[in-house]
Amino acid sequence: MTLLNTVRSNSLTASRWCALCISASILCATSSLATAETQMLDLEKDELNFGFIKLTDMAPLAIAYENGYFEDEGLYVTLEPQANWKVLLDRVITGELDGAHMLAGQPLAATIGFGTKAHIVTPFSMDLNGNGITVANEIWEAMKPHVDMDSDGKPVHPIKASALKPVVDSYNDAGKPFNMGMVFPVSTHNYELRYWLASGGIHPGFYSENDVSGQIDADALLSVTPPPQMPATLEAGTILGYCVGEPWNQQAVAKGIGVPVITDYQIWKNNPEKVFGLTREFVDENPNTTLALTKALIRAAQWLDENDNANRQEAVEILARSEYVGADADVIGASMTGTFEFEKGDVREIPDFNVFYRYYATYPFYSDAIWYLTQMRRWGQITEHKADDWYDEVAKSVYLPDIYLDAAKLLVDEGYVSEEDFPWDSDGYRPSTNEFIDAITYDGKAPNDYLESLDIGLKQGSPAVGS
Repeated sequence: MTLLNTVRSNSLTASRWCALCISASILCATSSLATAETQMLDLEKDELNFGFIKLTDMAPLAIAYENGYFEDEGLYVTLEPQANWKVLLDRVITGELDGAHMLAGQPLAATIGFGTKAHIVTPFSMDLNGNGITVANEIWEAMKPHVDMDSDGKPVHPIKASALKPVVDSYNDAGKPFNMGMVFPVSTHNYELRYWLASGGIHPGFYSENDVSGQIDADALLSVTPPPQMPATLEAGTILGYCVGEPWNQQAVAKGIGVPVITDYQIWKNNPEKVFGLTREFVDENPNTTLALTKALIRAAQWLDENDNANRQEAVEILARSEYVGADADVIGASMTGTFEFEKGDVREIPDFNVFYRYYATYPFYSDAIWYLTQMRRWGQITEHKADDWYDEVAKSVYLPDIYLDAAKLLVDEGYVSEEDFPWDSDGYRPSTNEFIDAITYDGKAPNDYLESLDIGLKQGSPAVGS
């Protein structure tokens, strides 16, 4: 229990100001009243506004707020839901938000100048996995003859995009567009959807310097839809499928309008998902504040995963509130508590669908950043070939593991976390892995070799051109 009670409000009220002033006076006068284990940092800024999108994986922010971890660090935080990813990024750049829950690709894309140009960095990776690909009911019925079934008549998972290819081909042969939704051009969802489609022989389209639609040479046409609007857009028939984070795949099941066919855990096991983004300027001007907020987020992530997800139901109830995700608790819990429902009634165990702390989930690995950069190059958002060293340099300019480990060291000293929870000796690169839907090996230290190994996508000598 902290000295300062959490007030559930999107702004600091006058009464809270009084409470804060009184508590601050007590803290200054009597240091023994502060939490004994916490090493209070000399903060450059203690009132902070953080943004988020209404998705399950914003959970570390909600838990750090609700459990008082921000206030343990002397931080008084306001959490503000944002309309979409572009608005969120723009408000961080202008300083209206001090930081935000971001797509892993956003800091990288901004830093290299794809879309909005700004140097955005991250000291904290928010989670692993958490997304799914859903198709409309009629598309699922058309896919089923091409899906392997087990002895009980249930689909064998993971379902590959090769089962969707005949359906897409039939649309193209009839001159009809096969439209699918993703949440943002540099989103995890865009790259995961593209990866899955391409692994099944479906071309998801290229970007070029003159055409940023991402639909050059495409068999399936991908476009942006904000996450909370995905189910309604599917129901309206504007799109035939989508890739999105939770709870918006489970919402389609609950409403009876679509069927999730695969999760991103099955596309790339334990893939990095969101990060906490800040401007480089903010970090440089507020190093202790950055360290303090990173500490609070690490504690929140640890709480979310501790004791085999024992706290998840409590987290579900918190996220269901209107100020956070604002979806039905049963819908959020359908994926966040270790299960995932595919076709109605087909509930399967996926305990790692949402991971917030295990497997060094919160450490900002350079190799995670580089995978996203390879996908930007693969699909033409990076229009020209780049040397391997370039990928390494960009990753190191955006991902800040040193700050993360400094925060972790303080938490270990304070007794909040265990030393073995952190990769102290890491060079910032995960071991190479082939745990992808197509079993192709990814090594973050050899990005160009990886790009050359992918059947569909730009290669060293192939710039993205056309429209």
